[in-house]
Amino acid sequence: MSPLLLAVTEAAGHAAAETGIVEKFGIEPKYIIMQAVSFLILFAVIYKFGIKPTISTMEERNAKIDTGLKYAEEMKTKLDAAQQQSAEIIKQAQVKAGEIINEARASAKDFLDKQTQEATQKANDLLTKAQQAIELERRKTLAEAREEIARLVVATTERVLAKKLSDADRAAYNETAAKELAVI
Repeated sequence: MSPLLLAVTEAAGHAAAETGIVEKFGIEPKYIIMQAVSFLILFAVIYKFGIKPTISTMEERNAKIDTGLKYAEEMKTKLDAAQQQSAEIIKQAQVKAGEIINEARASAKDFLDKQTQEATQKANDLLTKAQQAIELERRKTLAEAREEIARLVVATTERVLAKKLSDADRAAYNETAAKELAVI
């Protein structure tokens, strides 16, 4: 500030030297110097309390804005990375779901084949048992029929011979009749 003050006072001194201008316009050097000093004081106060804080506030805001922009760029990068990662996870999940579905289909097919084989086996077993039961029943019926025929033969023979047979004779006739019927 002092160089500026010296420049103003020199200018005022030159103005005083030129008395023609001072008298012409009515300028007094002491008022000019006082006005220059007042202006410099006012300028210093406004600069210190007005301009300087405003400039520092603007610089702080610019710094915050720059920081915010950098943060936004970082977040955008992270968001893009997260979206790519989620897309990859979704893709992997779809692949795994497809594999699980294929495994389930294969398992269901295997289960169906196994159940079909078991059902066929059970049906064959039932058919075999039924045939065996039918054969057993047929043999039983034939045995009963033979016994009945043998009894009828013995009863008819008793009537024809008109005599009563003993139990031993009856058993002998039954065996002979059964053997003859078995051949048939």
